[in-house]
Amino acid sequence: MEEIEKGLNSKVAALIPAYNPSNGLIDLVRGISKSSFEVVVVVDDGSGRECDSTFAEIEKIEKVVLLRHAVNLGKGAALKTGLNQCCFGGYAGVVTMDADGQHLLEDSLKVAEALKTHSESLIMGVREFDKNVPLRSKVGNSITKYLFRLLTGQKLADTQSGLRGIPMSLIRSLLRIDSNRYEFELDMLLACKHMGRNIVQQPITTLYADQNRSSHFNPLIDSMRIYFVLFRFALAAISSALIDNAVFILVYSLSPGIFLAQVSARAISMGFNYLAVKKVAFYSDLKHRKTFPKYLSLVVVSGLVSYLLIKVLNSLLGISVVPAKLIAESVVFLANFAIQRDFIFTRDG
Repeated sequence: MEEIEKGLNSKVAALIPAYNPSNGLIDLVRGISKSSFEVVVVVDDGSGRECDSTFAEIEKIEKVVLLRHAVNLGKGAALKTGLNQCCFGGYAGVVTMDADGQHLLEDSLKVAEALKTHSESLIMGVREFDKNVPLRSKVGNSITKYLFRLLTGQKLADTQSGLRGIPMSLIRSLLRIDSNRYEFELDMLLACKHMGRNIVQQPITTLYADQNRSSHFNPLIDSMRIYFVLFRFALAAISSALIDNAVFILVYSLSPGIFLAQVSARAISMGFNYLAVKKVAFYSDLKHRKTFPKYLSLVVVSGLVSYLLIKVLNSLLGISVVPAKLIAESVVFLANFAIQRDFIFTRDG
């Protein structure tokens, strides 16, 4: 029995989402099928009729499983369709790669080997963004990389690489993610962060055939989708801050007492903030009994710190209460965010 399980756990599937691919995909799939990958799952994401002959050839290749969407649903949806298929093969995990020839077979095999070694980690094939990389790809990845680091505390060299090794134990959680287009790949990284999953970075060759003109990535629309995934972190916090400050100003205007206004503001904004940061911002599936006591403790401590700062600014520096409140909340904002991100809504590794 142990030998059977060992054999199953050494198997890795390859997954390629494809939308209106060139005939080059045939040679790509043929090469992968001759390698050590157990199966090659190709998902036709609603490609045009002109691609029928390409997929017909691909379907004839040994070890290929071809899945098809009747209409274009997006790269994320295609990945989820393929991942769902792979759940039933007894694989150690799945290596995803793009259909446009940007990934070398040898790099895909390196990611597969890393996946076997780090069986519970997400493996990221990371590229080096040198002078030969198309400007739109270099700029887009740089912006996303630094925003991702700011908002999650994780330093990744490449957040947009499509070459990834996904352990089987992670796939069912990824299938529950709502996003269906390019932002799904970023949501995958965020899910790893808040599930306490390690991300292993595997260096790969940087290839951009024909300056990446075959890519279906829309620099404007798809970038906005990706950045919204990141900015929802900040939006939840900003919305909560607006509620908190509005209640504080209202209560203080009716009864000029800093303590009462502070407690009222915290109490009313707390419910909204907790649900917003847990479900929308931090994408956490931890039980409330695990997260809420720690969150409540943070609310009490940060509220007390903010109260003391308001008193100091008002009494010692002569700053009026409302501006003092805004300054104090700005000071505790980053600390609150980091503590929630790393200690409250993230699983222990």
